[in-house]
Amino acid sequence: MNLKKYEFWFLTGSQDLYGEDTLVQVKKNAQEIVEKLNASGTLPCKLVWQETLLTPHAIRDMLERANANNSCAGVICWMHTFSPAKMWIAGLNAYKKPLLQLNTQFNVEIPYATMDMDFMNLNQSAHGDREFGFITSRMDLPRKVIVGHWSHPETQKRIADWMRVARAVADGKELRVVRFGDNMREVAVTDGDKVEAMIKFGWSVPYYGIGDLVAYMNEVSDADVNALYDEYNQKYEIVLGNDKDFSVAHIKEQAKIEIALRRFLKDKDGNALCTNFQDLHGMKQLPGLAIQRLLADGYGFGAEGDWKTSALVRTFKVMAAGQTVAGSKGNAFMEDYTYNLVPGKEANMGSHMLEVDPEIAVGKPKIEVHPLGIGDREDPARLVFNTLEGDGLVAAVVDMGNRFRCVVNEINVIPPEAPLPKLPVARMLWKPYPNLATSAEAWILAGGGHHTAFSNIVTTEMLRDWSEMVGIECIAIDKDTNIAQFRNELRWNAAYFNAKR
Repeated sequence: MNLKKYEFWFLTGSQDLYGEDTLVQVKKNAQEIVEKLNASGTLPCKLVWQETLLTPHAIRDMLERANANNSCAGVICWMHTFSPAKMWIAGLNAYKKPLLQLNTQFNVEIPYATMDMDFMNLNQSAHGDREFGFITSRMDLPRKVIVGHWSHPETQKRIADWMRVARAVADGKELRVVRFGDNMREVAVTDGDKVEAMIKFGWSVPYYGIGDLVAYMNEVSDADVNALYDEYNQKYEIVLGNDKDFSVAHIKEQAKIEIALRRFLKDKDGNALCTNFQDLHGMKQLPGLAIQRLLADGYGFGAEGDWKTSALVRTFKVMAAGQTVAGSKGNAFMEDYTYNLVPGKEANMGSHMLEVDPEIAVGKPKIEVHPLGIGDREDPARLVFNTLEGDGLVAAVVDMGNRFRCVVNEINVIPPEAPLPKLPVARMLWKPYPNLATSAEAWILAGGGHHTAFSNIVTTEMLRDWSEMVGIECIAIDKDTNIAQFRNELRWNAAYFNAKR
């Protein structure tokens, strides 16, 4: 990930009626806010101060420059004083990137003993931000509003999370999902409109035959494979079983696949990929360990040709970059597999055939070789582990025909009640909020897919912000969900998006 290239512009609104002394103070205050926010260590990207905006021409020029600057991932607008909102119409009409309105003020408290009209005229954010808020509402612009003093940790945290989301939107404009083979035959939810996805998100989903990858595999040297096997041996616990030569050969086959995939993705500018076990011509194994290692390095992945989930996993990786902590915080490709329906112990077991991200492993993952029972190929090597525990969420993007929908379910990951000695894959057990029955019913009513992106870093608020930025529907299942209200929300959303067509 090359995320350091992204920055955000801090735009201060005012007008020229206050006189030069006031505008000098406006400039000084805005510069200090930017300097201290950058020095706080909370923001994931650099905040760049820009000159105070006083005229319609200056505003439009600034926002058009923000559009054209590839490093600018979004703007933060603050009305220090009163900025007549008609001045902003042309610029906002032209602007196409994420927008945050920060409703703050330079001072923390009202200085009751000394406050005069000069102070009031200078510190008018409560006044000016309402004017700006009206015009963005009148124009029905997608935007985020954050209220609070700029020095407060909770305000800085919300700004930082918004930046992470906007950064992921910018990354999405350059996202290429390398698709080996097509969608799994006859499966509906993993399919979708790739042209519309490129229009909405920027996601490009080019097709490559599996033979293109095999050609790269044929160029991988034994020396490179052996070196990567040594790295595996240092980083993971390798379980060789009774036939050591058999296991080593199969693990090295995954090493060959990994090396070839990394080279292929680099050559094709790919930062996500998907495979299909129905299309493995020329390959000995379905990629397993190789995919898990790529996921841990920030690539997106979706199985069975699920390019939407691959792109969403990559989006989660970008949102959470810099916050992952081995064994406690992470993101992963996930799938709902099977339920525990014992009364009082209802839970959902998540896993996948091979490709769950070791970023969320508890303890040292094991490399094991086992039969797969699907795909009609050799036994693939994979990392086996239990996953971290605690609150998180799973999310899916689905194509509803006239719009994309992001479905989110907040969950609590719990430890398995007993060992799983015969389940040789990574696995995660969770209790979905508000409970299994309500969450599953709501998820099915919303059309959520069986493949998801998991995170205990990305939040529901961040996914709502992301959906707002890219112009898609978002619906969340959480502790407060009830089915009657949820059905109504689906109907309201359908009416809204049908009216927007």
